[in-house]
Amino acid sequence: MKRISVLIGVLGLLLAAPAGAQPYPSKPIRIVAPFPPGGVADVLARAIQPGLQEALGQQVIIDNKPGAGGNIGAEIVAKADPDGYTLLLASAGILTINEFLYSKMPFDPAKAFAPITVVGDMPNIVVVNPKTGLKTLKELIDKAKAEPGKLNFGSAGNGTTTHLAIVLLEQAAKIKLAHVPYKGAAPAVQDLVAGQIDGLVDNPPLVVGHIKSGTLTALAWAAPQRMAILPDVPTAAEAGLPGFEASSWFALVAPAGTPPEIVARLNTETAKILKDPKMVEQFAARGVRLVGDSSASFSAFIPPERARWGEIVKTSGVKLD
Repeated sequence: MKRISVLIGVLGLLLAAPAGAQPYPSKPIRIVAPFPPGGVADVLARAIQPGLQEALGQQVIIDNKPGAGGNIGAEIVAKADPDGYTLLLASAGILTINEFLYSKMPFDPAKAFAPITVVGDMPNIVVVNPKTGLKTLKELIDKAKAEPGKLNFGSAGNGTTTHLAIVLLEQAAKIKLAHVPYKGAAPAVQDLVAGQIDGLVDNPPLVVGHIKSGTLTALAWAAPQRMAILPDVPTAAEAGLPGFEASSWFALVAPAGTPPEIVARLNTETAKILKDPKMVEQFAARGVRLVGDSSASFSAFIPPERARWGEIVKTSGVKLD
C-alpha cells in the first residue's frame, strides 16, 4: 500500500492540474508547522502556501503541531508516507540541535528527512538595555571579563537557539554571562525593555522596533554580513569578535524516501516563490533573509551545522528530557 501511495504522489505532483482545476488526486498537501501559530515557522509556511497551491494545482494546508522543541510535529512527518503529500517546515533545532538536547529522539534527524530547500534565515543580533551604558560589543566583553556572571542575558528557554547563541558568545569571547531562561522570546524581550535583564542574543523580528525607537541598543550582528534592516549595526567580526555567527533558519523537508522527482519539483516551485521581489522585501523588513537554495546545497549545509551545534550543546551541558 505504501508503494502505491508513493506512486500516486509522484503522479499527483508531477501531473498536477493547472490552478483552479480539480487536483488529482484530491488528497491535499499538508505542511506541518511544528510550532504555535504566529511563530516564524508558521509565518513562513503560510507565506509559501498560496504559491505552492497555484503552482501544483493542489490544495495546501498548514497544520500546526507544536511541542517538544518541534519534535512532535517532526515525528509526524518522519513517519508519514514518502509520497510528497506530507511536508515539514523544520527549524535548525529539529535538524541539527535537538538530537543533542534530548536523550531519546522519536526519529533520527540525519536519516528521517529528504531536504528540499532552506526557506528563511534570521541572523541573531546582540542587544542590551540602554541602562547598561554599553554601546559596543567590545564594551560588553570588557565588562563581562571584569565582572564574570554579573550581566544577565535572557533567552527563549533552555536549549533554544537563543540560549545556545549565548553559549557561543561566551565561548568566542571567553566570558561568563548569567543565563535567564524564559518561556518564549516575547517575555524575555519584555523584561529586557523593562530593565529586568541586561541583554539578549535574539532574532530580529521582536527587537528591531525597540532598537529603532531607542528602547534597546544593538551591539552586533552574529552574521558574516550586515543586514539591510539595521545597516549601521556592525557584524561581530567587524566589532572585534570573529567566529561568532549564529542564526535561526527554517527549511522545507519531506520524509526520507520521497522520490527525487517530487523533491526536485517542490524545490523548483518553492525557490520561485522565495525569489518574488515583493516577498523578499516583505521579509527583509522583518530581518528575515529568504533563501530558496538547491536540495544539494541544503543537504551539504546540514552536517557541518550538526557538528558545530553538537559541540556547543556538549559544552553547555544542557539536557532537555
